Amino acid sequence: MAEALEQAGIESFPVATEAADRRTYLARPDLGRRLDGASRDALRERSGTWGRRDLLVLVSDGLSALAAERQAVPVLARLFPLLQGAGWTLYPVLIVPFGRVKLQDEAGELLGARQSVMLLGERPGFSSIDSLGAYLTFGPGAARTDADRNCLSNIRPEGLPPAQAAAKLAALLAASAERKVSGVALKDLEEPSLEG
Repeated sequence: MAEALEQAGIESFPVATEAADRRTYLARPDLGRRLDGASRDALRERSGTWGRRDLLVLVSDGLSALAAERQAVPVLARLFPLLQGAGWTLYPVLIVPFGRVKLQDEAGELLGARQSVMLLGERPGFSSIDSLGAYLTFGPGAARTDADRNCLSNIRPEGLPPAQAAAKLAALLAASAERKVSGVALKDLEEPSLEG
């Protein structure tokens, strides 16, 4: 994936969780929510060089490596130019095997990221084996819960196409930055207004 991101002009950086293999990842979800010691140290070391930036993106295989492999780069290849064109500063993409959604809180807090997005392979279903989820958090940190996140799911050509997902993510990120919230406090921009 690092090579594919590089070909798209996107810098990446590898990190690892405390889940060393898929069996551990499935049996101990808590270990996929934490960086391993070496990765924590590496991010602390780079935080000074990278400085505080607007957005941290993490990509993990999650429950479908195929989804991350097929959908993550097309989404980011559309999303990053949209954000950079609007003046956003972006960290290198963290590539992390065996990661869980909450991992973005620790990584984002270590780096001081204003917002984070985790792109994660979703559980394969009957009709989809390559569906990607995107989880957005404003002000990532240890106190964040699922209620503080917005999720776009079923990202794949036959579901929510990567280009459309990138546009929707860019709009959600912009609204989140403006309102300084995410999750239930940030309604989906496409929901019809009930105000007369």
